[in-house]
Amino acid sequence: MKTVFVTVGTTSFNELIESITCSEAVQFYNEISSPQALKARGYERLVLQVGKGSLLPDADSCPHISLQAFRFKDSIAEDIKQADLVVSHAGAGSCLEALGAGKPLLVVVNDKLMDNHQLELAKQLHMDSHLLYCTCSTLIETLRTMDLSLLQPFLPGQPKHFANFLDKALGVQ
Repeated sequence: MKTVFVTVGTTSFNELIESITCSEAVQFYNEISSPQALKARGYERLVLQVGKGSLLPDADSCPHISLQAFRFKDSIAEDIKQADLVVSHAGAGSCLEALGAGKPLLVVVNDKLMDNHQLELAKQLHMDSHLLYCTCSTLIETLRTMDLSLLQPFLPGQPKHFANFLDKALGVQ
């Protein structure tokens, strides 16, 4: 069963959870919601890690796709391994874990954060063709038009390279 895994890490990102599920707030783009866009691409299962957010969708809250949601686990490595697509907030740890597992990654930047270093990280990884990125307001269109075949692997096992990359992306170097 083709699966999408969504993670917000240890934070709260209710807008992402709302945008990826059947919320009335996302019924635009010709009335196509995120789950319908996912279904149109052959995804049948949506697994949500919602963190500290106030939303924890029920399994039956989305009629278009099989839905499972949880707040935290000791490890999300197995969820990432089983996913055909990972949708994540732009936290460095979440990005590194998904990219290290060799999974296609769509990063949703929280554009409501002040001093948004997450956007800088997402832009740099996108420029290097390792991931796609969007905001909650462009998520549905991105799901509908994304071409995952354009993504290049992020070579694992090189923490020094990643540290240098983070320094560059965040303007520390």
